Amino acid sequence: MPKDLSETRSRQPVLRKPESTDGSAIWALVKECKPLDENSMYCNLIQADHFRDTCVVAELDGDIVGWISGHMIPNDEAFFVWQVAVSPKARGLGLGRKMLTHLIERDECADAQALKTTITEDNDASWGLFRSFAKTIGGELTDEPHFHEDDHFDGAHDTEHMVTITLPEMDDDLAEAA
Repeated sequence: MPKDLSETRSRQPVLRKPESTDGSAIWALVKECKPLDENSMYCNLIQADHFRDTCVVAELDGDIVGWISGHMIPNDEAFFVWQVAVSPKARGLGLGRKMLTHLIERDECADAQALKTTITEDNDASWGLFRSFAKTIGGELTDEPHFHEDDHFDGAHDTEHMVTITLPEMDDDLAEAA
């Protein structure tokens, strides 16, 4: 294993709420995490500013190596995860699962009875992350087609499946396991 990779694996990234000044670094991270849809830098700035309470960045040695954007769904007791990005230099640390757990433990997500996200059928990395997360917390994962290729994307994007994970009450043991 290369020296810099082994050093990264031995340290733990710091999870924190984003700041508006993180917008460009978040945008750059998303760009390097194919096949994620790239939003504008301005979109990531707004997420980091207006939705900071339901988003998280992971920082390692001053660099943003992880990002999850999300929000509470209006009039629903559910937390929606929009995007998960983990830098190649931080993969293999379980960072995605740690960031998800960090978010659902926040006071701002306390009313969430479920975590929801959308995933295309061919996104194996996302399916793996959310299945692992559901198993770790003891939540049930279900999915169904939601945003359809032809009806919603005019054939320009694959169908997105709405994934729903029931959220049991988190206790210290569950948080440590995740």
